[in-house]
Amino acid sequence: MSDSSLCPCNSGLLYKECCQPLHQHTHVAEDAEKLMRSRYSAYHLGLVDYLLETLHPSKRHPGEREALQESISQTDWLGLKIIDHKEANNLAEVEFVAFYDDEPLGQLRERSRFTREAGRWFYHDGLFLPPLKLGRNEVCFCGSGRKFKQCHGS
Repeated sequence: MSDSSLCPCNSGLLYKECCQPLHQHTHVAEDAEKLMRSRYSAYHLGLVDYLLETLHPSKRHPGEREALQESISQTDWLGLKIIDHKEANNLAEVEFVAFYDDEPLGQLRERSRFTREAGRWFYHDGLFLPPLKLGRNEVCFCGSGRKFKQCHGS
């Protein structure tokens, strides 16, 4: 990505100011939402090592790398919308919807669980939720600034 590219996580920040420092290990996520955003961007950019490093060690299994690589190669991620973020006592949940190219438009809606250990956040697992109903006049999830109906809602 170029230095002037917006971050894939739809934070509105430049990639170099948002998820890139996490991906390059010059910063650590200060909260679970930031880790969630950086994991989405890692999926978008194909950063398998980062996804493995931020997955809790107890959840890693043989074949995880190959499964991630296959998922990444088969999915064209379009945007991320954070719905809710709750955090207390080194435990957190982040509810989000990740949109992907499919016919019709695909959604992965999840309530993800995270833990903080030794100052680092890790993804544990998630509960899949029903797709989010999108209003035609909402701002599109892709970050274009256009209404959903004029962008990906057609």
